[in-house]
Amino acid sequence: MWDAYKKSFQAYLKLEKSLSGNSTEAYLRDVDKLTDYLQLQPQSLAPPDITLEHLQSFVGWIAELGMQPASQARVISGIRAFYRFCLLENIVQQDPALLLEAPKTRRTLPDVLSFEEVEKILLAIDLSKPEGGRNKAIIETMYSCGLRVTEVVQLRISQLYLDVGYIRVIGKGNKERLVPIGDSAAKYIKLYLREIRCHLTVKPGSEDIVFLNKRGAQLTRVMIFLIIKDLAAKARITKTISPHTFRHSFATHLIEGGANLRAVQEMLGHESITTTEIYTHLDREFLRKTLHQFHPLFNKNS
Repeated sequence: MWDAYKKSFQAYLKLEKSLSGNSTEAYLRDVDKLTDYLQLQPQSLAPPDITLEHLQSFVGWIAELGMQPASQARVISGIRAFYRFCLLENIVQQDPALLLEAPKTRRTLPDVLSFEEVEKILLAIDLSKPEGGRNKAIIETMYSCGLRVTEVVQLRISQLYLDVGYIRVIGKGNKERLVPIGDSAAKYIKLYLREIRCHLTVKPGSEDIVFLNKRGAQLTRVMIFLIIKDLAAKARITKTISPHTFRHSFATHLIEGGANLRAVQEMLGHESITTTEIYTHLDREFLRKTLHQFHPLFNKNS
């Protein structure tokens, strides 16, 4: 009964919302969880039959299964999106998910590398090997531009405007943005293209991809992860590091340096400014030093 609704929802996400395949599948899995729950109920219920009480019972059910609050919130977000679609398509007359509350989640700040730690990772790269020159260009680009790992592996030569200091990035939902690129990152991309990539036998379909593996094919997200893990170990950095760590570090260093929040939002490709605001965290010692330096009453003895 729900299959036709799911197929229509899938088409809506792909065609009208322009979501990636991964994002679309994530939303569909959320709806699948709801239908799994409904199959356990004594009567068959179609989307128009669902009430807020049904959805609240569903949330209780996934909590009892041991699903963590953050995962519950993710599922609820998918259910809300599904019912917004149903309302738009006149499948339902009222949105039962409108007042559905997600569990409170503690927003954890991601690990951030200091500039010195970024330099240690760069120094750990063995530039005597061809893959070393490629990895240097990858890390420099990730930190210089704050790219997501998918944006790195899908970066195309036709998107490089290195002579004017920009790259064109295709982000989530196929949204394009122009991101400035630093001189050092541009330099190492040029070196990689001119001295390493040109010697590879490029696989069909990867002709325009910037970063390739030894076989001339596009790198995978997992490969980027493994490269970074290996370099972090060589640099003796014990923090939990992933490709996204360089994006977090890029944003944090900009904000701490006084960059405009809207400008950082634009460079990161965040749809909402609230997503960017997570990077406005500063350590307490920095805040205390700022108060000591600038507040006229902070050090005044009572």
